[in-house]
Amino acid sequence: MYILKRFLIMFLTIWVIASLTFVIMKFIPGDPFASDSKRLTEEVLENQRAKYHLDEPIPVQYVMYMKDLITLDLGTSIQSNTRSVNSIIKQGAPVSAVLGLQALVVALIFGLFIGIIAALYHNQFLDYASMMLAIIGISIPSFILAPFLIKFLAVDTGILPVASWGTWKHTILPTIALAASPLAVIARFMRSSMLEVLNQDYIVTADSKGISRASLVIKHGIRNAILPVVSFVGPLLASLIAGTFVIEEIFAIPGIGRYYVDSIFNRDYPVIMGTTIFFSAILVVTLFLVDISYRLIDPRIKVNSKEE
Repeated sequence: MYILKRFLIMFLTIWVIASLTFVIMKFIPGDPFASDSKRLTEEVLENQRAKYHLDEPIPVQYVMYMKDLITLDLGTSIQSNTRSVNSIIKQGAPVSAVLGLQALVVALIFGLFIGIIAALYHNQFLDYASMMLAIIGISIPSFILAPFLIKFLAVDTGILPVASWGTWKHTILPTIALAASPLAVIARFMRSSMLEVLNQDYIVTADSKGISRASLVIKHGIRNAILPVVSFVGPLLASLIAGTFVIEEIFAIPGIGRYYVDSIFNRDYPVIMGTTIFFSAILVVTLFLVDISYRLIDPRIKVNSKEE
């Protein structure tokens, strides 16, 4: 019953987001065919508006759009009227997903490691050094870090390719740029959570009985301390997979973020709405999976009787 309720809430949330996106698009000033008004006749423009149902009343457009959305048909791009929004997402999403997943793995591995080390060596040199690196990582935005990485690791030294997308080498610099900030946040989360767990009575008691520090950390500390990190990883995973617009522009990566940015400049309503719904669906589904995963990570977490 709990999972079913969360599942229904997930679909309701996606419907609300889709509806709000539709309404916002209809009230944004501007015409997607404005750039074509000088070279096309009024009759052709009217036919184009009719093709995308822009000549219909807004309530009718809404019903038609929702009917298509139920069948997962996100419409056809206005700027490229032979290409569907589904095909645009199908082409761009895998690229963004590969990059996003790589950045997430890097952020998790190094973030958890740094956070654990900082907690184990609390108020010592490693703790201070780790937190200093974390502060630097949080303070420097990815769009500022990215040009520095390009200059020093690509242009000046030639170690890595400058931009574009092709081999695994092309993914290294954007992965580092994407992972730096979440890595720092995960490290701080893990340090704080780990310190709290290590100061619990049962850990102190077990330590006084001679149980090895490594055993305490691995069997009890990490498992209990990682829950706050999981709550952060859910939205982080969704945002990384959906595509980080600035990074994809800087590194000339053909991910879904670039299509989204171009669609905004061109007032390509179907692409804007389709990609927004796609982003939102990833976020909502990820949060749903994180919510369920809490119970797998820590069986002590129970829902109340009303939810059951």
